[in-house]
Amino acid sequence: MLEWILILLAIAAIAALLGFGRISGVALTGAKILIVIALIMLLLLALGVVAIA
Repeated sequence: MLEWILILLAIAAIAALLGFGRISGVALTGAKILIVIALIMLLLLALGVVAIA
């Protein structure tokens, strides 16, 4: 998931530099959503609600 976050952040940065505001916004929004999901999963793992087999 970290790989997808980094890819989307790179796409957002490059698109912003080239002047593609909408593409940059969409990529940044996708990265934000994945970051929130990753943080929720980390919290659940830390609390012991979810276990990795």
